[in-house]
Amino acid sequence: MKSKYKFVVITLAVVSISCAGFSYNRSAPTPVDSALGYAAATAASLNVKIIDKLENVAAYFRGISRLNAENEKLREELLSARAQLNSLKLVEQENTQLSALLKMQEEYSDFPTIGARIIAKDPGNWFNTFLIDKGANYGLKKNMAVITADGLVGKISECGYNYSKVVSIIDDSDAVSAQSVRTNSVGYVTADFSEEAQCRMQYSENNSDIIVGDEIVTSYISEIYPRGISIGHVKKLITDEKTSLKYAIIEPSVDFSRLDHVLVINKNTSYDFTEVTTVGSDE
Repeated sequence: MKSKYKFVVITLAVVSISCAGFSYNRSAPTPVDSALGYAAATAASLNVKIIDKLENVAAYFRGISRLNAENEKLREELLSARAQLNSLKLVEQENTQLSALLKMQEEYSDFPTIGARIIAKDPGNWFNTFLIDKGANYGLKKNMAVITADGLVGKISECGYNYSKVVSIIDDSDAVSAQSVRTNSVGYVTADFSEEAQCRMQYSENNSDIIVGDEIVTSYISEIYPRGISIGHVKKLITDEKTSLKYAIIEPSVDFSRLDHVLVINKNTSYDFTEVTTVGSDE
């Protein structure tokens, strides 16, 4: 094995000495020089092309990186603009609701009224029950009516010092005395638990002239609700096969998937709402 290595080394040394001898004191390159020079020039040219290509690729990726950074900046600016637009829309909607509630206060000027903001609700898509930011500290009490500019929401079911719990008509099993605007036909409205966000109105045979599309409002004999508050419109009529009782499915006037502010009405005018700024116990 060692003899093979010695032979290779000796051979390389002889070739090197021969090349040196041929190249000493000559004016023209030898064929070997020409071949080696051509190979070296080709390799150098190839290296230059490769370097140029690599620089182009690096420049391309630097450009892509800059574009990505600019796109990310534009996306953030777009998201910020959308957030500002949504905020403006919410403010506009809130102002619209507040303006409508002010008109409702004027409409029900015969009764003490107070506006309230919804601060919490039960899980789900509908405002079946929810909390408002006023309670006994503002003179609110159980069974006071709660409305919006669109119509009847429900009533206060529980009252704390600085909050009240409201049960909506789509979740209240207590009957609300109601009547048809078109015919004055009287019936009783309760929550329709078979379908979400709807009510049902039971009425007698004598009031069978109620038809689909009739507007249903609170009646003059209600103990809690002032007369004439819109409850909703008749969606369909049903006769119970077992009891032969007639009732109508009511589509509420209020959109119970979107509520922000409500108006509380005190039909009992023996006292007015008052504001309390000192801390006290729940009533």
